[in-house]
Amino acid sequence: MKVKVEYLGHIKNILGNKREEEINLKDDASVGDLLAALSKRYGEPFKKAVYETGGADVKANFMATVDGYLLNQLNGVRTKLKQGDRVILMPVVSGG
Repeated sequence: MKVKVEYLGHIKNILGNKREEEINLKDDASVGDLLAALSKRYGEPFKKAVYETGGADVKANFMATVDGYLLNQLNGVRTKLKQGDRVILMPVVSGG
């Protein structure tokens, strides 16, 4: 199956200014499987900033959504993906 991944914020710099891509995954893949594939593809910079393979969640300074829902509204990295899902990875922004 194919899912679209969109990158917002400084993650684009880590990935060479890539804003979006389509990723092929096995049919029963989870968000964790997707993040593990991205970790393998982009190596240490991705692992350090976004997700370490086998982790229970994305790094504390990042958020991920699947079709507009935050991972904590779903089943976290165990959330199953389906054909055509849109996953967005973005830094947590705070201010005051």
